[in-house]
Amino acid sequence: MAAISFEAELEEIEGWTLVRLPKDASGQLPSRGLVMVEGGLNGHAIRIALEPDGKGSHWFALPDDLQKNIKAGAGDTVAVELNSIDEWVEPELPDDIRTAFEAVPDVMAAWADITPLARWDWLRWMRSTKVAATREKRINTAIDMLSHGKRRPCCFDRSQCTVPEVSKSGKLLSPLG
Repeated sequence: MAAISFEAELEEIEGWTLVRLPKDASGQLPSRGLVMVEGGLNGHAIRIALEPDGKGSHWFALPDDLQKNIKAGAGDTVAVELNSIDEWVEPELPDDIRTAFEAVPDVMAAWADITPLARWDWLRWMRSTKVAATREKRINTAIDMLSHGKRRPCCFDRSQCTVPEVSKSGKLLSPLG
């Protein structure tokens, strides 16, 4: 796949600084769901998962250290170059999920036995709610399913935005809310 190059204006949504891919750039990716990429942002190397926006495109949040390095913020235009890659970066396991998983024998072994992409799917499903009780229920359901050999969450639309801080009804919010 050829590199995807574009310029984008950095957006701020609910305190998150992010890059929204133009639809034509996103259309060159192999999936409408989560995609792992590497490339550059204003010449600084990146390796990151692109989250679907629920509208047929993708986006990614700028980590604080990268935002400092590129010396850009919301409203600034950045040059982006991306290549889809097959090697998935290991997702970070949030403390509440790690604690719950470690409390049940063999769940961490089951977690380690699935692919990094499957781990991303599980985390996206468990985290995709603003309601603490729903998150806890999903964590417990994941524990049960993983302990019974289930390798992926069921009935999960991978093309929806699953970051509750910046989305509503599976769609990335606009910069104005």
